[in-house]
Amino acid sequence: MKIHTLTANLLAWYEVHARQLPWRKTKDPYSIWISEIMLQQTRVETVIPYFHRWMARFPNLSALSQTDLQVVLSLWEGLGYYSRARNLHKAACIMMKDHDGKIPEDYDQLLRLPGIGHSTAADILSVAFGQTIAALDGNIKRVLARLFNIPDILDSTDFISKCQSQLKQLLPTGRAGEFNQAMMDIGATICLPKNANCLECPLRSECTAFTIGKQNSLPVKKMKKEIPHYIVTAGVILDETTQPGRVLLAKRPANGLLGGLWEYPGGKVNPGESLDECLNREMAEELGIKTAIGRHLGTYKHAYTHFRVTLHAFFCQISHGLPSALSAEEITWAALAELKNYPMGKLDRMITLSLLESLTNEEPG
Repeated sequence: MKIHTLTANLLAWYEVHARQLPWRKTKDPYSIWISEIMLQQTRVETVIPYFHRWMARFPNLSALSQTDLQVVLSLWEGLGYYSRARNLHKAACIMMKDHDGKIPEDYDQLLRLPGIGHSTAADILSVAFGQTIAALDGNIKRVLARLFNIPDILDSTDFISKCQSQLKQLLPTGRAGEFNQAMMDIGATICLPKNANCLECPLRSECTAFTIGKQNSLPVKKMKKEIPHYIVTAGVILDETTQPGRVLLAKRPANGLLGGLWEYPGGKVNPGESLDECLNREMAEELGIKTAIGRHLGTYKHAYTHFRVTLHAFFCQISHGLPSALSAEEITWAALAELKNYPMGKLDRMITLSLLESLTNEEPG
């Protein structure tokens, strides 16, 4: 009886307090899929404007699949975790080819698509197709860990097994979509990672962790490793010969961090190297050229999921050789006025803004 009371309390709360989100106004599987991918490791308030722009530009699978990946990456720029955009594009092409232009209603078929894991598949199937299947994202894991005082380390085999066991008892037949979204909303708005707002929670009378005062110590997480910090250089090479007003860009390999995005060539400083030595080496290795390092353009910092970067950008001149794509997917001389059309990661976009500002502020002659 306790389990049924918990579920009833949750759904009653959701009917009144559900977040009003644009993708909840439809049962369209495509819209729900896009929102689920965007919400992976990204806050709702950040996603909403991207979702609106995406749906205006790519309203369906056909539109997405027929668009060049560079356009997709440009629209995604600033949202981070760019493999999500590449996987969306790849999955759209697969669904157009192998699934009659439709999102599959089968769990195993969904899991075979790039970028779709258990929780995403469960949300699509439960919300768009009304199937009784439980999702298990980060918010739901935290809520379950506290409700049932699960002591195992987050995402361990035992932890996942206990979560799934509880969900089997909690999940209401025919209302799984509401249940999944309600659990996510509780986790996102009340059962917060720190300082859980238990007094506002409709489940507090059923919550073991609240009863024993352990809510803020669950779920149990692995000890975090020290986050490495890398020093990186980048070279800004302006075309001073054939067509002034252009700058050299390199496209990162499709697989890997920031795959398919454009960058200013450079790389990580090796132990014992100076910034100039690093940049000269990188230019030789990446482009097959020798360079003269000019004035410093700027220093930029950014934190990725597993490491931090401090990047030093310098103007450079080619002193010997013609640049070629030795390690990049391709290189191009990009017109300064068109740099906004080249999808870039955050650091390279910051360099671009500094570059354009620097050239605008230069005095004639």
